[in-house]
Amino acid sequence: RGYISMVLRLIPSALLSFEQIGLPGLCAALCRRPRGLFLVTGPTGSGKTTTLASMINYINENLDRHIITVEEPIEYYHLHKKSIVNQREVGLDVTSFSESLKRALRQDPDVIVVGEMRDPQTIATVLEITDSGHKAFTTLHTSSAIDSIHRIVAEFPSDSQERVRNRLADVLTVCMSQKLVPTIDGKLALAKEILSVDSSVQAAIRNKNIGEIYQMMVEGKKMGMCTLEQDLKHLYQKGVISQQTALNFANNKKRMQQLMSVI
Repeated sequence: RGYISMVLRLIPSALLSFEQIGLPGLCAALCRRPRGLFLVTGPTGSGKTTTLASMINYINENLDRHIITVEEPIEYYHLHKKSIVNQREVGLDVTSFSESLKRALRQDPDVIVVGEMRDPQTIATVLEITDSGHKAFTTLHTSSAIDSIHRIVAEFPSDSQERVRNRLADVLTVCMSQKLVPTIDGKLALAKEILSVDSSVQAAIRNKNIGEIYQMMVEGKKMGMCTLEQDLKHLYQKGVISQQTALNFANNKKRMQQLMSVI
């Protein structure tokens, strides 16, 4: 109506540790892997950017790597520590995600961070990067690991989907879906779903048996896997969140009710 308005997002100046955020110890081991795709998913405002920043900071403090980030916009600034970190902003330093990624491959990176996979061209480039032996971190706006796999494949025409499915099975290391849920004391807690890809998960992706992956997460505790419902139950049992909050934020309401009934 002729007036100026502004939306602001408060971002902490300090980078948080995995323990402060509520990420599992599995993340440190995964950050040390030399290659593969680490996918962080969740709705807007679920802390995906903070999670990525913490992972970059862990690598930066503990490993000798060349890290290139492509973001829109840059939200967390990383100083050179043990690693060298080059950050590029789409619209300011580079014209697009996909164009920046193609150029980044010529600059001998060890780790590439993509703020978001927004289109088929960027997704294809990220898969190509990881398939060529690099390590990549990126995000998607999806609510679960299974939805993330469906979303990536569905971005491509039907005659390309089998090739994309096979490549995704080869390169995907971990898919972590997260939500920030209100706690009993009025704060926010991280609820997460973790899919750690092994040979069984790879076979399920290749053979279009995506529905089997949920049960693999249910039974995959030894590999650090869990469903969102299992993690919500854990938060409830610790007294962090209420039973109603767990039910409200579950992806699978029926499964959540079943888990609550056996407490």
